[in-house]
Amino acid sequence: MRDTIDLRFTKRRRPGEEGIKSLLLLSALLSIITTAGIIGVLGRETWDFFREVPVFSFLFGLKWTPLLEPRSYGVLPLLGGTTMIVVGSALIALPVGLGSAIFLSEYASERTRSILKPILEILAGVPTVVYGYFALTTVTPLLRSILPQTKIFNAASASVVVGIMILPMVASLCDDALRAVPGSLRQAGHALGATRLEVSTQVVVPGALSGILASFVLAASRAFGETMAVTLAAGATPNLTANPLESIQTMTAYIVQVSLGDTPAGGVEYRTIFAVGSLLFLITLGMNILANRILRRYQEVYE
Repeated sequence: MRDTIDLRFTKRRRPGEEGIKSLLLLSALLSIITTAGIIGVLGRETWDFFREVPVFSFLFGLKWTPLLEPRSYGVLPLLGGTTMIVVGSALIALPVGLGSAIFLSEYASERTRSILKPILEILAGVPTVVYGYFALTTVTPLLRSILPQTKIFNAASASVVVGIMILPMVASLCDDALRAVPGSLRQAGHALGATRLEVSTQVVVPGALSGILASFVLAASRAFGETMAVTLAAGATPNLTANPLESIQTMTAYIVQVSLGDTPAGGVEYRTIFAVGSLLFLITLGMNILANRILRRYQEVYE
């Protein structure tokens, strides 16, 4: 009798469950179709671009002037500017984020943690254009007061604000990685006479190293794709330089520049944004794949 009731109840729920299952399948297929569409558009336009511009000239050229005469399509100035922003922001966000995570995980009480972590994560909700104006109105004047040779648009102020932007990601992911380390490792360290600092830096951090590295890679990929803050703060000068006080242009900033509508659609100048976008897509895809592999290794260790 009981089995009959359960069977009837299961049959009665089945139409609703099948509808939910179909909806979830549709959602998954929609995301796959969207991704395939993006890759298809990028691939088609990039192929048309490379039919007119040699791949070697694009990847290893030292001058980027696709909109001016004489035209040159070397992407290294854009790639160098983007790399400068990523490295500069990483120098700020990674140590500060890891230090914040160690404090939240190993030193802060539950009450302190419940207050500080949400405040820290508020930074992730600030619009990127606000960070850009913050760089122009606050960070750059401060840099110019210390280093008068700093240009109004410069890579240093952009690196500072991007570092602040990715700080919550680093701190949150590192905190999760540190808290996933088994408490028995901490207890063993204390039993051997180690101080809390020694346990944190020599036991917990090495134990969560793969998770920490994955957070670093994900934060760097986020910095690679940042657009508005670097567009406003770093300028629009495709300058191949190692001086962070000069104006530069990143790959995303160039895409914004061409997308404003001044460049006629269909020409090789217009297709440069697809070539640059494809390169940026491959870089961020590679970094995300690397981060996922590190995370899988991390999950296998502390499963």
